[in-house]
Amino acid sequence: MTTQPRIAIILGSTRASRWGAKPAEWIKSKLDADGRMQADILDLASYDLPFFDEPASNRWMPSKDPKALKWQQDLANYDGFVFVVAEYNHSISGALKNALDQAFNEWNHKPAAVVGYGGVGAARAVEHLRAIAVELHMANVPSAVHIGGGELRQVHPMAGGSAEIETIEDKLNAQAMIDDLYWWSLALNAAREEAAPKAA
Repeated sequence: MTTQPRIAIILGSTRASRWGAKPAEWIKSKLDADGRMQADILDLASYDLPFFDEPASNRWMPSKDPKALKWQQDLANYDGFVFVVAEYNHSISGALKNALDQAFNEWNHKPAAVVGYGGVGAARAVEHLRAIAVELHMANVPSAVHIGGGELRQVHPMAGGSAEIETIEDKLNAQAMIDDLYWWSLALNAAREEAAPKAA
């Protein structure tokens, strides 16, 4: 690989009252400071994806909806993903599940890392997301960031918190996740390049 891996940070909630932009911006700042990868935030709210209504996944046939095609084209530009996940009834948001379903080829053979937030650090949602990622042929990054418990109460306004995430980041294991994401991005990018059809 001659260029830095490109990472999409996917903001996985679309509610007007969501808090997820804060951890998305925070993990982007950590990736930027690390310097080994280029990171952008992809906000699902800005894509206005319809509910999945194609005859089949684009694994089997091209999608037709222009918004789905734009989503797929944007995903294709990245070498890995960080999903910013809130927990909704022990799972990920419906908006995130729909966004995952709107693509297949673009997720394949790329690493999936997670920043989860909720009462137990979104642990149950993260485990559900990991199972979905396997089906989409992604490689789950072992280390994750979980913002939960007392740390969440310090930073989330609905819990009365007003502190910035930087004040609790020593509890969040972000560097381990970043190191794993970088390793997997390099390894899988090299494997995809090796497997790609060679021009005649």
